[in-house]
Amino acid sequence: MRTRTFLTSAALTTALLAGSVAPATAAPATAAPATAKGPGVFVTNGDRVHISSTPPRTASAHAWWTHVSGPGTKAKVTIWLQMKSGKKWHSVARNAKNLKSGNGGSARRVVARKKCANRSKRQWRTKIDVDLIGVADSPEKAYTKPVTVKCGV
Repeated sequence: MRTRTFLTSAALTTALLAGSVAPATAAPATAAPATAKGPGVFVTNGDRVHISSTPPRTASAHAWWTHVSGPGTKAKVTIWLQMKSGKKWHSVARNAKNLKSGNGGSARRVVARKKCANRSKRQWRTKIDVDLIGVADSPEKAYTKPVTVKCGV
């Protein structure tokens, strides 16, 4: 199973590109909670959609985050499992969990699963959102590369 890594923090993206692009802005300070701190820098991670090794036969994917710098020890990680129908992507499963930073081990990741109705070949991907708890971060969402999986719903 291949793992995809996404840089979704605007501060990290700007730093890596030596400031050649303007960073996305988080919500205005007036809209942030009273406990919000400065921006956190993190990496959003997820693996490609695959057939789960545990029954029943399901399309499955995982998401997690890795702290790079700044404040923030926990994040709400949300993953949407998406299947392509025609030209549009449709979310067929969603899950969210508050997680500490990690490397994708079972205790520090969130999983999305959808039971397969048949073995039809379909295009699948995931959408992942990481929201640092009590810390301003950018609103971007990461998408894994689409893959063909023998799982129709």
